[in-house]
Amino acid sequence: MPLLVLSSFETFDGDRCVDIFEREDGTFGFEEFRRDPETRTGWFRVGNFERKIFSERGGALVSARKNVKWLDPVLKRLTEQR
Repeated sequence: MPLLVLSSFETFDGDRCVDIFEREDGTFGFEEFRRDPETRTGWFRVGNFERKIFSERGGALVSARKNVKWLDPVLKRLTEQR
């Protein structure tokens, strides 16, 4: 099932990210990814969250903030910089 990535949030050092996405059926979800710059293999899934289903985009983001430990501090810092 194709996914449409709506938002992508990355750590400041660029080694992890979380994508908030919409599925073809109109439900939402999120996933955490990691990359190792020294290996140049690209992003790979590490969170195993993609099967969580949310009826709203906001629900996926709230759950991502609770489940991905680094995400909430990154988002708070980005908000403070604005």
